[in-house]
Amino acid sequence: MFKSAVMLISVLGVLACTPSKVSFNSVDITGADYARDLTWQDKAGLTHHLQDYKGQLALVFFGYTQCPDVCPSALSELKTIKTSLGEQGNKVKAFFVSVDPARDTPEVLAAYMANFGEDFTGVSLGEEELKQAAKAYKVFYQKTPGPTPTSYGVEHTAGFYVYDTKGKLRLFVRHGTSVESLTQDLKNLLDQT
Repeated sequence: MFKSAVMLISVLGVLACTPSKVSFNSVDITGADYARDLTWQDKAGLTHHLQDYKGQLALVFFGYTQCPDVCPSALSELKTIKTSLGEQGNKVKAFFVSVDPARDTPEVLAAYMANFGEDFTGVSLGEEELKQAAKAYKVFYQKTPGPTPTSYGVEHTAGFYVYDTKGKLRLFVRHGTSVESLTQDLKNLLDQT
């Protein structure tokens, strides 16, 4: 009897010291073999890599500035989340990759992103670079005709790819995920640092 009690206490002690796996509300894609990095040039011609932002949570979203609903609501929600995180919110960086390079020039993107905050960066790629990035991220996008040639829409995958502070892809957050759920997921990732 005494031996069984000692063994039970030993097992419980080991379990108590073993770190528990964090459970996420979003889709956990830790270890995925896609969306490993993103490279772009800013309007000054300087080259940036997503991996340059280690030490922060990086969230990548593909969209376009003339999107009527999904893109502005997703970015507005992220702005709200960053604010609710207080000081930790300063470690959250958003990258908005345009799927409409014809209209979303670096200047247009910079003006659009200013609506959300200085930690929101617009990424403008050329047509070929965009195709490669979309393939690397498994993102769909396609022009949809509008009433005039310049008033088209763009259907696109809607969701955030979330990288932890070590630059590792961890989550895919579907559009429509609640603010509370995403806030908790980001807190969990920030607490792991």
